[in-house]
Amino acid sequence: MKLFYFLLITTVLSFSSHAQSCEEQIEYLEDNYYGSTYTSPTSTAISEVTFYEATIDYRTVYFAVVCFKSKYSYGCSEYLYQVGSNTKFNYSMNYIDSAGNAFRKYIEPYGDNSPCAPDLD
Repeated sequence: MKLFYFLLITTVLSFSSHAQSCEEQIEYLEDNYYGSTYTSPTSTAISEVTFYEATIDYRTVYFAVVCFKSKYSYGCSEYLYQVGSNTKFNYSMNYIDSAGNAFRKYIEPYGDNSPCAPDLD
């Protein structure tokens, strides 16, 4: 388990060296990698989730950019999560029934390890 956290921290630090702010990290992913987007027009909380598979320092890492709907506008706020390799598959199989439930089950648990994720507690 310690090895996992070490790899996670080094990956995040390595990724952060390419871009400093969370917005810049999201922009870097959007500009340099192909993403798979899952939209949720009927969800009250989540507009869309885009998954990225990136190679950083010869390692494959997985990210989800979650766009939470804004309460009083048509826009949304984007947050970045570093997720596991099977998160995209699990989310894609369950988001149509409830994007919020799929987010809470498959993406939100990675929030504690993602500095660009909101504090939802």
